[in-house]
Amino acid sequence: MTINRVAVVGSGVMGSGIAAQIANAGVPVLLLDIVPETGAATGGDRSRLAKAALERLKGVQPAAFMSRAAAALVTPGNLEDDLGALADADWIIEAVIEDPEVKAALYRRIDTVRRAGSVVSSNTSTIPLTRLIDGQSPAFAQDFLISHFFNPPRYMRLMELVAGRHTRADAVAAITDFADRRLGKGVVSCNDGPGFIANRIGTYWMYSAIGAAFDLGVAVEEADALLSQAMGVPRTGVFGLVDLVGLDLMPHIARSFRQTLPLDDDFRQVYRDHERLRWMIDAGLTGRKGKGGFYRTETHGGIARRQAMDLDSGLYRPLATPTLPSVAAARQGLRAALAQEDRGGRFLRRVLLETLGYAAGLVPGIADSVRSVDEAMRLGYNWSEGPFALIDRVGAEWLADALRAEGRLVPPLLALADRRPFHRVADGRVQHLTVRGDYADAPVREGVVALSDVKRGRDPVARSESAALWDLGDGVLCLEFTTKSNSLDVGVMTMILHAVEVIGDGRGAWTALVIHNEGENFSVGANLDQVRSAAKDGRTDDLLRLNSVGQTALMAMKRAPFPVVGAAWGMALGGGCEILLHCDHVQAHADLVMGLVETRAGLIPGWGGCKELLARRFGVTDRPAGPMEPIKAAFESIRAAKVSGSAAEAKELGFLRPSDGVTFNRDRLLADAKAAALALVPGYSPPRPIELRLPGPTAALALRMGVDALHAVGRATVHDVAVAKELAEVLSGGRTDLLRVVGEDDLLALERTHILRLIDQPASVARMDHLLATGKPLRN
Repeated sequence: MTINRVAVVGSGVMGSGIAAQIANAGVPVLLLDIVPETGAATGGDRSRLAKAALERLKGVQPAAFMSRAAAALVTPGNLEDDLGALADADWIIEAVIEDPEVKAALYRRIDTVRRAGSVVSSNTSTIPLTRLIDGQSPAFAQDFLISHFFNPPRYMRLMELVAGRHTRADAVAAITDFADRRLGKGVVSCNDGPGFIANRIGTYWMYSAIGAAFDLGVAVEEADALLSQAMGVPRTGVFGLVDLVGLDLMPHIARSFRQTLPLDDDFRQVYRDHERLRWMIDAGLTGRKGKGGFYRTETHGGIARRQAMDLDSGLYRPLATPTLPSVAAARQGLRAALAQEDRGGRFLRRVLLETLGYAAGLVPGIADSVRSVDEAMRLGYNWSEGPFALIDRVGAEWLADALRAEGRLVPPLLALADRRPFHRVADGRVQHLTVRGDYADAPVREGVVALSDVKRGRDPVARSESAALWDLGDGVLCLEFTTKSNSLDVGVMTMILHAVEVIGDGRGAWTALVIHNEGENFSVGANLDQVRSAAKDGRTDDLLRLNSVGQTALMAMKRAPFPVVGAAWGMALGGGCEILLHCDHVQAHADLVMGLVETRAGLIPGWGGCKELLARRFGVTDRPAGPMEPIKAAFESIRAAKVSGSAAEAKELGFLRPSDGVTFNRDRLLADAKAAALALVPGYSPPRPIELRLPGPTAALALRMGVDALHAVGRATVHDVAVAKELAEVLSGGRTDLLRVVGEDDLLALERTHILRLIDQPASVARMDHLLATGKPLRN
């Protein structure tokens, strides 16, 4: 079956967020909620709840919608007047309160109007499927499953899927495929039990960590630093996470688990009704949505200062940098931190033993494989590794011995592993230990290619300290950045030149190039530390070389006789954006953050970014009439360091072409990029050179006057003006007029001249210093 229309019933935070992500995929969504009592009685807006939710979504941060066009695909309604419209939906998602009776009554109403064969699912995270379908029609049971999204639905990759013994296999396949390809989700199949996988383990872990911190006198900053640095959980740690999700939700989750979990489940031992937590909830200290939580920000005299709560007294104090030996040791690895005998080491050992022992005891109860458990925790809680990968880091034997030493039971699966890892590589294939005690290959999903799999057990075609070339097969090479944070330096640019040379005319062993990596970000630009150091030391030759090699490499790539495709996710900023602007095609992850942000460092784009964005705004071909509109558009994008919040916004800003591809699931990005590259090979020819007619000094004067006006009203600083005036000279074409043609080499020369005028100015160096130190732009 095909999913062409979706309905979501329940317009709360989760329901409306799910509707937004489905609309982001380009699918029309009907969002329904109840008729408010006042609406029914007074003739008011009967769809007020759903409409209010939709309006709220348009303003939330981080943004729920990827574009204005996506928001227009959501139609609000109500369950009285619009119930019949559910007949048009291929998939109906229920996201109402966690009350089995309320859900049951709603399902009976849905069943009277839905189309035969349409899929109905619940977003529940606590109620077993068997209870949800109890008393429903056989046809309903065949079409029903649980599809548990994580909040916020746009950004959290996990969707837990639970199918019943009556659920149709083709319904499971359809929802799995749609959630994977269209919504970008990692779909993990779970067994039907309380909390499924991620919340079952995640809630246990949170209560374990909170209890250990209270018992051992570990400060909130210390606990969060240890968990993030040693255990690989997000930087929020546990106390920051509780602040994020809301402290007031914790008792509800715990109550549900205590009601539904078996009497011998270890959660009952780790759970404690902390007096401090009850006091915080009563005082409104529920986290970010309240008056503060374990952390808060206080502003005095216009200066914001972060504070942390002292767990003993309940009083706030200035945020402190942890100085425990165990925190320092955590930077060397998990085992190093566990070996410490301070309170941090004792805290970490206790949390690790409890959490990993608990997780090992849940398989096969909550899932059929350890791989599913690890995937659920990675995608649902953003752990860098799942619990079984963590066991591999410390050793199954070490964990079993440590559990025995503390008088704890060793789970059968952990005993079965003995000295063996839960994950291994054999003959180039990733394998996982099964509950039978043997190893099974990890399943290979059609349309998924990981660069890490390509690299496993192979040598690159070429490698330097900054980059590497890998053979993707079918005549396609992949260029990978290998610098810290994927920053761009002379070595990266030299490897681009080498890739062009290796592929040659595109008629030999290789016919196309893909630029991709699996870092957190595609690239946040040039190595600013190197640029700053060269500017401070007056090493003009080094700066000239970096600029020249960068321009030469990107132009060689653009003019090459074979297609080049950029496959980007995360952030592509500054030089990273410039690389993508020179590609024939970009396959972008749906949440790509892209932009030319050099003005934040007191600079302008110097590797062709100005010329490429200007050409995009002109539509590549010259427009003799009215050149100021595209010039002003490019000028404002670069001057204000505008960035996209999504691939859709990148297209609106001109950083991506309308023809560039968008991939929702990160796992599919490289395969989609390779396919796009191969599709361009037959009959490929490089793009036509850019030729523009630009007004020159008259345009530069108009742009400068606009910036001076902003400065006069306090919206631009002194150095903002200085940077903008150099940018204006480039985008206006320099000393030219509308009778002359300005080519690519002319624009590159202008970029080179004007960036070098800025790069060693004290105000630019100050901006670079501040950006490197704080991650924030300096307003000087």
